[in-house]
Amino acid sequence: MPQAPSISDLVAEAGNGLTPTERNIAEVVLREPTLLAFGTVSDLAQKVGTSRPSIVRFAHKLGMEGYTELQAQARGEVSRALTRPSDRIRQAEATKGSVRATLAGALDSVFELVDSEQIAALARPILHARQVWVLSGETSRAGAHAFQSGLSIVRPGVHLLDDRSIGTDLGAASAGDVAVVFDFYRYRRLVATATRVLSEAGVHVVAVTDSPLSPLVELADDWCQIRVPAVGPFDSSVSVVALAELLVARVAKELHDDATQRIDRIEALWEQTEVFL
Repeated sequence: MPQAPSISDLVAEAGNGLTPTERNIAEVVLREPTLLAFGTVSDLAQKVGTSRPSIVRFAHKLGMEGYTELQAQARGEVSRALTRPSDRIRQAEATKGSVRATLAGALDSVFELVDSEQIAALARPILHARQVWVLSGETSRAGAHAFQSGLSIVRPGVHLLDDRSIGTDLGAASAGDVAVVFDFYRYRRLVATATRVLSEAGVHVVAVTDSPLSPLVELADDWCQIRVPAVGPFDSSVSVVALAELLVARVAKELHDDATQRIDRIEALWEQTEVFL
């Protein structure tokens, strides 16, 4: 049975149909899911600074019959993936079946991008960019490393931005470049700030994130949303690594002859320098 859309999915579907007030409600709901899951409609209205009828209209906009149905879905989502690692540790140990289902759902969100050809749109600006800058938050770092490592083999000019040298590196970015940015809730301030600097420098921004309300979305020229599930106390890297590998594969396919020749040159250099035993 296909997994029901999450509240985040429903917000994404509502998209530009949300009023400014409803967008404020969505931001609070996605940032503080436990408030929706366990608070009253008055609690949420007070937090947002709006009225109870506005909260109900927001629920209707997401296809719910009312606040009670929206809250029930939120409780289910919170029970599956609590926000803080320490809270997750306090819960009963997950079963193998539940972990498998959680990871499968996350991978489904990645392959939906492939099926919809959205991954082709993400790859397109990377193909002939002068330079590619890769930027990541903590929970998405495994994906960023996989992407940088693979992309460096199929095309030149790929740089993984490091916290220690980010100021120097940002100074080398300009129009004609592409930034591929990975970050998920709880979004890192440095990642959002650096992405804004790159965007203002004329760099084309491709963002991989987990919510239409991510701070990366407003800065991105192209973006996609994937699910990042919890496995044990921490967020899993499975879906972001899969997305990174599939994106590299798409770039390699599009570059074809250029990528093949570059890989052959690198292989020859590895052999010449005796890289492998």
